[in-house]
Amino acid sequence: MVLGRLKLKHLFFVALLMLCILHARNVSAQNFTSTTYTILNPLLAPGDYSTSTSFRLTSTRSQFSIGTSTATTYGVRAGFLYFPFATTPAVSATAGDAQVSLTWTSASAGLGWTVGGYNVGRSTVSSGPYTFTSVGNVLAATVSSLTNGTAYYFVVQALDSFGNSIATSTEVSATPAGAVSPPPPTPTPTPPPSGGGGGGGGGGASPPAPSPTPTPAGTADTAVIFSGRAYPSTEVTLLKDATVAAKTIAGGDAKFEITLKGMSAGSYTFSLYGTDTYGNRSSLFTFPVTLTLGATVRIGGIFIAPTVDVDKSEVKKGDTVRIFGQTSNDAEVVISVHSEEEFLVKTTSDTDGIYFYNFDTTPLEIGPHTSKSKAIVANEISTFGKSVAFKVGTQSIDKSKRKILKGDLNYDGHVNLIDYSIGAFWYKRTLSEAFKPVEAEALNNDQVLNLTDFSIMAYYWTG
Repeated sequence: MVLGRLKLKHLFFVALLMLCILHARNVSAQNFTSTTYTILNPLLAPGDYSTSTSFRLTSTRSQFSIGTSTATTYGVRAGFLYFPFATTPAVSATAGDAQVSLTWTSASAGLGWTVGGYNVGRSTVSSGPYTFTSVGNVLAATVSSLTNGTAYYFVVQALDSFGNSIATSTEVSATPAGAVSPPPPTPTPTPPPSGGGGGGGGGGASPPAPSPTPTPAGTADTAVIFSGRAYPSTEVTLLKDATVAAKTIAGGDAKFEITLKGMSAGSYTFSLYGTDTYGNRSSLFTFPVTLTLGATVRIGGIFIAPTVDVDKSEVKKGDTVRIFGQTSNDAEVVISVHSEEEFLVKTTSDTDGIYFYNFDTTPLEIGPHTSKSKAIVANEISTFGKSVAFKVGTQSIDKSKRKILKGDLNYDGHVNLIDYSIGAFWYKRTLSEAFKPVEAEALNNDQVLNLTDFSIMAYYWTG
């Protein structure tokens, strides 16, 4: 009896072993090593091999599938090292008495990453080394206990939810100084004495001419300085509260700087945009600024997003659509094609900042699609710019000259509350030179904003 039970147990374990062998699968894993980053909580998943003489892979790749895989006729490009996922903040620095006030734009993260906070780095030497301080998930900080007359240099790091740095701004500088003295009041002239009485009654003496008010010592100009990247040898426009304040031409290296002097203290909304060699405008880069008397605010690290366009309004499924635009010269350009699944591809711009990519529409479904792009130069990463639309269908149609939709004041292809807000700003005001062509194209070309124009926007409303 005991022997029979042992045989049954033996047969059971043999059967269990055979079952495990038959259902075993290979498990593949990859080791990650680096002196500059850490992979937290990696996940292992089973992997298999496939072979084919000709195939196409259309799928979502994990962010841990880093870099490039190649074959004679096939390649995979994926991962957060190949497609950067966080934009670099633009930073403003305002010097005060023994302190510098910093503000910055929000870093925009993608591909599943979120920004969890920021570090502020400071140094008395350009390019560092920096001493970093965590300031939390905020967009402003004041660095105090500084020495007046000493130049300080600052950068801002964007952190992920684990506290790891995922983007670093370019450097800005400021020199703290003592408080600026307000100008003294204008002295009131002393009235002349009355004329003496007597025989002829002479008239009173003429009042002395007032002396010019001297410029008080210690006062400084109130100014704001913008610097960053746009497109090589093209125009950059600065708006102050939706009105054109200045224009400049970027250098051959795409860098620009605009200075506004003689400003009044107060709060302003500044916006910049670039115009490429095709005549296309970039999306707006907007930065609210508060100016104090006698202070100069420096806003650096601005990276105007690329322009983007397509050569076809409709493309036959399986044909290519040419996606092109302009950005900083010699930049890496990430192009997003938005479909049911987002497709990301990469190309580079030439010495004039021109880029293009012939996108194969085979994996796209029939219907409307959009594309947008962002650029990377060194450690600077722009935001995604405006989107351009195209359709995948049964025929290819070259894109005709842009048709302006009536009521569309910001040229985004829609008439909605944004256009109403723009119209409300200009309501019964004198139009700026920059806005006059917009009014002429999108409204009734009478060079005024009134109820007639709001009726036009209501008629063409798209939402």
